[in-house]
Amino acid sequence: MMDFKYIDGGVCAAQGFKASGLYCGIKENPTRKNDIALIVSDVMCNTSGVYTQNKVKGAPVIVTKNNLEKTGGKAKAVIVNSKNANTCNADGEEKAYKMCSLVADEIGIAPEEVVVASTGVIGQILPIEPIVKAVPELVKKLSYDGNLDAATAIMTTDTVKKEYAVEAVIGGKLCRIGGMAKGSGMIHPNMATTLNFITTDCAISSEMVKSALSEIVKITYNCLSVDGDQSTNDTCMLMANGLAGNAEIVSDGEDYKIFKDALYQVMANLTKMLAKDGEGATKLLTCICSTAPDLDTAIIVAKSVICSPLFKCAMFGADANWGRVLCAIGYAEADFDITKVDVYLGSSAGKIKVCENGSGVEFSEDEAKKILVEDEIEIYIDLNIGEASATAWGCDLTYDYVKINGDYRS
Repeated sequence: MMDFKYIDGGVCAAQGFKASGLYCGIKENPTRKNDIALIVSDVMCNTSGVYTQNKVKGAPVIVTKNNLEKTGGKAKAVIVNSKNANTCNADGEEKAYKMCSLVADEIGIAPEEVVVASTGVIGQILPIEPIVKAVPELVKKLSYDGNLDAATAIMTTDTVKKEYAVEAVIGGKLCRIGGMAKGSGMIHPNMATTLNFITTDCAISSEMVKSALSEIVKITYNCLSVDGDQSTNDTCMLMANGLAGNAEIVSDGEDYKIFKDALYQVMANLTKMLAKDGEGATKLLTCICSTAPDLDTAIIVAKSVICSPLFKCAMFGADANWGRVLCAIGYAEADFDITKVDVYLGSSAGKIKVCENGSGVEFSEDEAKKILVEDEIEIYIDLNIGEASATAWGCDLTYDYVKINGDYRS
């Protein structure tokens, strides 16, 4: 994978994308934190989304899917609110579509050309009046430097904003890909996890946008778990406006490979940010499964470890309880020989082998403790039966997670 240059700007890093965010009062908040955001491209975008697999889907997910079906994968704007998920409400779809119409009327496009997303409390009626008042101001505030206002507007229990962008030469032209994400809890694999909006000025066809997003989601967001709960509103959207001026990518080839590698850089780094900012988390956990027979096996094993509540608790306590790793590997639904498995624990303080050929080896508990008290921990698993590898990301499970979710609606 080639090197890419990190750049500032988040969803505004790519040419032709403006953003804004403000506080409109969806939920009373004495600090008046931003709770609604808007992203608009100067021109129409080839757009694709990946959504939650939860049977309970937020109204914005349903409306956005319908909109993109109507336009054949075209969109120009995104409106997204926090504090209220607009889910399990009888009037949910009506209000989600109203949000699209408000933006469309203000900027002069069709409502179907607007993507809508919401995040926050499930089962509470979304007040539309604050949004009606906010949209004209959101449009007025649109700026090519508005990414920060937008990124903070989608935060719920997040403690930090999450943005990442890179640039790369594709087809002889400098292309940029940038994104923003939100998520801290209710995060589990198998969609795209949380709300994620990615923009690019690379010229790439609708079909290839869809293909690239699906492929990279599989090895980034779908390899992330904070707490085992899959949200009802998960959405990941990729919008390409083509303003970089490269020859449009319409098939597999070198340009498409570079685009996918750049997209991976953005999505993998956002995934790590989401994992590290898990509700109540004190440690980022990264599990790398190597020498697997195929990619799917490597993903399944790495995710199984990251999702284990017992293992996550052990990492919170800096306890080198490697048996919990083996236990999680053992119930992974994949074919491999457990008697060939090696396990290492690592961090910036060092790396230690704790298991060889499926059995424990002697190691220093003091050395292991020094490794595990760091705030970023790596778990290395070698299946020793192939050449494939995959990475999964998660966090420790702490007392604060329970505190946060014990009064989430307050």
